[in-house]
Amino acid sequence: MPVPIGKFLPAVGECMLLTSPAFKPTTFCRRVAFFSCSATLKSRAIYRDDESDWNDPEEYRRRRKTEWKRRQGGQSFLDHLIINVRGGKGGDGCAAFHREKWVPFGPPSGGNGGRGGDVYILPTSELTTLSSVAKRVRADNGGNGMGEWQNGKNGAPLIIRVPLGTIVRQLSRDDPRRAKDEWEAEKESLDGLDADERKAKMRDKRWVHYPRASESNVERDTFKEAEQVLLKQERERRIARRMKELDEPIYLDLDHEEVVEIAPDAPLGQPRKGDFGHLIASGGVGGVGNPHFLSQENRSPKFATRGHEGERVTLSLELKLLADIGLVGFPNAGKSTLLRALTGGRAKTAVAGYAFTTLNPVVGVVRVAEDGTFEGGLSRHGMIHDETIVEEQEQKERMERGELADALTRNQASQIEADQKGYSSGHRFDLMERFRFTIADNPGLISKASENVGLGHSFLRSMERSLALVYVVDFSVPEPWEQLAVLREELEQYQPGMSRKARMVIANKADLMGADGDPESVVEAKEKLRRLEEFVKENMSEEGRMEVIPVSAKFSQNLQKVVGLMMSFVQEARDKNDS
Repeated sequence: MPVPIGKFLPAVGECMLLTSPAFKPTTFCRRVAFFSCSATLKSRAIYRDDESDWNDPEEYRRRRKTEWKRRQGGQSFLDHLIINVRGGKGGDGCAAFHREKWVPFGPPSGGNGGRGGDVYILPTSELTTLSSVAKRVRADNGGNGMGEWQNGKNGAPLIIRVPLGTIVRQLSRDDPRRAKDEWEAEKESLDGLDADERKAKMRDKRWVHYPRASESNVERDTFKEAEQVLLKQERERRIARRMKELDEPIYLDLDHEEVVEIAPDAPLGQPRKGDFGHLIASGGVGGVGNPHFLSQENRSPKFATRGHEGERVTLSLELKLLADIGLVGFPNAGKSTLLRALTGGRAKTAVAGYAFTTLNPVVGVVRVAEDGTFEGGLSRHGMIHDETIVEEQEQKERMERGELADALTRNQASQIEADQKGYSSGHRFDLMERFRFTIADNPGLISKASENVGLGHSFLRSMERSLALVYVVDFSVPEPWEQLAVLREELEQYQPGMSRKARMVIANKADLMGADGDPESVVEAKEKLRRLEEFVKENMSEEGRMEVIPVSAKFSQNLQKVVGLMMSFVQEARDKNDS
């Protein structure tokens, strides 16, 4: 596609571009100011700021309300973020002359400026949220050149660490959340000035003059030629940058950690390349000192160039959890209780009798032994996963009565269990482990969630990467199949084909049906289970054969079959991905 060159001209139109010898800036650098060399920033600038308003006020209000709800109770999980990234500015070149005894008028000796620091993004398994990423990131500037041919120091690279599963997108130019790039920022700073003031400000930003030589420099033909070459190179750099944005915008799917392999025959004592990740913003090139402009016509150049601005980009970071199994269900369907039961109470999820107890995804690990025993099933006999506030109150009462004074610790209880059975949970289960997978407890899904109602996209976004989905319905409600129909419809509305990942239906809270042993209640429960199985068979045949398993997460009943099926789903998906 042809690009209109006129769009990329510098802000000052009266600067003509003429042909002259190539102007090649040098990039080797060091630091410190000498004579007319400007000062260098010594601290790394990382700021936090609010995002720009959306064009749609209703959408913006809903998004802010959703984020507010998810931050209640001190929770800091964050899965979507807009950040402004800026590479470090190149250091300024120096205009100086060599001086020593018996040499009062030495040659030009100004050093080059250092290159600005680059900005990289690196995925790591140590993080689970984007809350540690600053919204405004800027790398170190390069150091200024000095006299006696001393180059400025290169700016240190800055690495942004994000959790695995993060998708990085560069915002387009028509997005209102995008910040101005370096040329747009300069153009904005020149608004309201006349032609002479604009030219003077542009020159001051690009050139360093020897003391008391600025007025005479601008009248010299050698300076005018160098200025035309500098502007021509700047325009070419700007065109290349715009073409890159159009043809190759930044898009990264950070779903695995980068591994740097070192050859076994690599020589010792040699510097090795570090694992910085993916480059997203390059630092600016340092300015050149006045020796660069030495020629037969100009034996005493009294000017140098300033460093270039670093690249500025606005990125959208979107975290999609990499859990093997995703639990999908209505609010208060028992997903958090189920996760605690499967992990033996190790998953720190809140359980309560009201909707939207879980506001942020929680991931737990299920470990399975050779004989199919899972670690969560080795918990203390008779363990009941009740509401969080009830468990805390019971623990407090036991402590006040003094029952915990002589109680066994968790390690002591595990040791006794290991002596009796030959195995137990915790680190003693490591020798028994044959397979492991992760389960994500996600916020409850309601009708119209695909339209961002409730927690909306904040929930659905975390489900896209799951290898398999499991529906969790409340078996105690009169018609649990209605919940199932809504869940399937919302998944399809959000992303066509997403419901095909569903492999199983868990009918939770089955202990509330026929628990008293009444024959009529038992018959009613069996009839409801039969109707649920028929609904799944008739209306969800596209997903393939789907099991319906009644369980009681509160009392950890019938979970062995659930773990076995989940393990087979994950193994099948992993084998498919490997092939």
